[in-house]
Amino acid sequence: MSARLEIALYVFVLASFLGFMVITRVPGLLHTPLMSLTNAISAISLVGSLILAGSGRSVAATVLGSVAVFASAVNAISGFLLTDRMLKMFHRRERLPKDEGSTP
Repeated sequence: MSARLEIALYVFVLASFLGFMVITRVPGLLHTPLMSLTNAISAISLVGSLILAGSGRSVAATVLGSVAVFASAVNAISGFLLTDRMLKMFHRRERLPKDEGSTP
């Protein structure tokens, strides 16, 4: 294993551990803004996977890049839809205006 790969693996493991620790300690009140932020990060990973899929380096890179495009697109889109649905739960319901000409 090359030193570059070992460093990348080390950074990945540390980032995964740090992300897990941060997410588990978030209070419920901050969940929706944090969810929005993670959706934005998923969108950034979508751009990176598009670059990998279109790089044309090898067939394996194209296939793995295409799988990454699909996975990150599903993650980003469903995350935004879920966040939108959660935010709609906090809107006040508007009362319908009563018809002035009708009798009760």
